[in-house]
Amino acid sequence: MPQTQQILVTGATGTVGRQVVAELLARGHRVRALTRDAAKAALPDGVEVVEGDLTEPDGLAPALEGVTGLHLITFGGAAFTPLETGPRILELAHAAGVGRVTVLHGGGPTPLEDAVRADDALDWTVLMPVEFMANALEWADGIRASGEVREPFVSRLSAMVHEGDIGAVAAVALTEEGHAGQEYVITGPEVLTVDDKVRILAAAVGREIALVELTEEEAVAQWRAAYLPEDVIGFLLEAYGNTPEVGRTVSGTVEKVTGRPARTFAQWAAEHAGAFR
Repeated sequence: MPQTQQILVTGATGTVGRQVVAELLARGHRVRALTRDAAKAALPDGVEVVEGDLTEPDGLAPALEGVTGLHLITFGGAAFTPLETGPRILELAHAAGVGRVTVLHGGGPTPLEDAVRADDALDWTVLMPVEFMANALEWADGIRASGEVREPFVSRLSAMVHEGDIGAVAAVALTEEGHAGQEYVITGPEVLTVDDKVRILAAAVGREIALVELTEEEAVAQWRAAYLPEDVIGFLLEAYGNTPEVGRTVSGTVEKVTGRPARTFAQWAAEHAGAFR
């Protein structure tokens, strides 16, 4: 077991951030969680919750005191805009004696990730997860209301990853040697179609779930009705209609880094079945 370390997790109340916190705690490390609203954090006992905003880095110095590892996200503020404050955040991290940094890839080049990659004085690791299993929660309302999933491109393939496994890879990279300068593509252990996912969910929930395939036009209308921005709709059409190879290929990173197999979608579905009932 590695020596107990103090880690600062930014984005700590997000889908991945909560898992990074949980994994670090499970490994016996001390966790300080950064959030813009501590009163709403709802993080586990034992976590030191501090308020701060990555868009205003000069206020982060107290949160970095005594920290050996830092988990970063690339977007900040209420609008989730790409952070331009990376150089200042890293300057403060150096001053505090931080040795290791993980950064959650934002889907493309971002100023903060670029700043991290250019920093030769830090042991940095870039985490590049594919589709989150948690994205299936978007189907929960439809399944509860009508027993249906309505999606386009139902034969598309995904090596979707359990968000807990992203947290596990981050926790190892933040606290153990051997991960500096690595770019980790993080996937689940299998490649699934939308039909596979619906079938697995139905088994976990204990009820039939119908899969209704939408045309592109029907999908766009559905997304617009849900008030998705046009750039997000364009991204979804491309990602679903022409999934890149990296998103549909099992990487093996979870087992290589953590020493245990990646968790399956059936495991995720069993854990979250209540959300679909």
